[in-house]
Amino acid sequence: MAQGGAVAKATDRFERKREAILDAATRILNRKGIKGLTLGATASAVELSTTSVTYYFRRKDDLAAACISRGIETLLGIAEAAVTAPTPGERLHGFFTRYLDVLKATAAGEASPLPIISELRALSSPRREEVAQAYGRLFRKARQIFDHPDLCWMSRGRRTARTRMLLEQVFWGGAWLSRFDAEDYPRIRDRIVDIFLNGLAPEGAAWAPAAIALEARAARISPEPGRETFLLAATRLINLRGYRGASVDKISAELNVTKGSFYHHNDAKDDLVVACFERTFEVMRSAQRLAMEQPGTQWEKLSACAAALAEFQLSDHGPLLRTHALTALPEQMRGAMVEQSERVSDRFASMISDGIAEGSIRPVDPFIAAQMLNATLNACAELGYLVPDVRPKAAAAVFVRPLMMGIFKH
Repeated sequence: MAQGGAVAKATDRFERKREAILDAATRILNRKGIKGLTLGATASAVELSTTSVTYYFRRKDDLAAACISRGIETLLGIAEAAVTAPTPGERLHGFFTRYLDVLKATAAGEASPLPIISELRALSSPRREEVAQAYGRLFRKARQIFDHPDLCWMSRGRRTARTRMLLEQVFWGGAWLSRFDAEDYPRIRDRIVDIFLNGLAPEGAAWAPAAIALEARAARISPEPGRETFLLAATRLINLRGYRGASVDKISAELNVTKGSFYHHNDAKDDLVVACFERTFEVMRSAQRLAMEQPGTQWEKLSACAAALAEFQLSDHGPLLRTHALTALPEQMRGAMVEQSERVSDRFASMISDGIAEGSIRPVDPFIAAQMLNATLNACAELGYLVPDVRPKAAAAVFVRPLMMGIFKH
């Protein structure tokens, strides 16, 4: 009996220490990405030796994979509880209630931090495939929010796209929810759910976005043709494999050029990532400018801008760089890129606010609506993978329209 108690205490100590290591590693992962996560830094954060940490996790990838897997399991539990509700609207409400409850408990030191799930792309095999399988389980469970007779008109592809858009709001939430006190989370939850249920369109508004010549404008952003080719190849690889997976060798191989040619166009890989972000933000600003120059209401301008950016993601000039690459940049570089991202989002918020004032956009929280639109456009880079037969011209209807008109609306 005494021996059994000793074994139980040792097991408890092991689990507590393992959880402390994962908590510390998750915080580092969220700040610095997998590139900046090290066993040594994690050990220092929990006042252990690096050797002690390797007793739990032999390699950095093992540690990173455990952090991300634990976060996925938390979100899976949230989704499992949410889909027990009888209607899609109640499931959505329950999902965001439980998600924000976890964030509130984390802020109070009562729950483990959630990791940046998108960092799974930067894992090496076989950890990447293992974590991707766990993410697949989360995705399939979250898609059950749309399993209801009232939504039988919704094709599998459209449910998949809407599920991805919904989950991106959770992944993106880590970038802006920290601006609020936890006591405000119920109000924020209500505003998020309201936008999901009712969109931004006022009663009677139609989804008929005007065309914007964004591709022609984007082609002129990089004056050097060779430079534009490098930026596009790097953007695609970073979106697919993360910062670490998009090595100089792989980018050069993608373009069938030597590493010497790479460094002729780029001083260093970090500089290339910054250039990719600058190109992305300039494309988004161009779409906003072109939309604001058009005649019509703010609803029409916002719809045209969002549709153009969604279409651009699947065009020959796309995609735009996913924001998950920010964590890989040195902190001084990252700060400048975050500022640019915030300015793009603030302009969306201004367009929404102007639309509310003129009556062409439904009364919503402009800041939250802008963040949700940013998240949707960010995730749209994956639409071709999620719905392989989708055409660029259909991207907005499949991915953006549900946010603008209501996620459960035909």
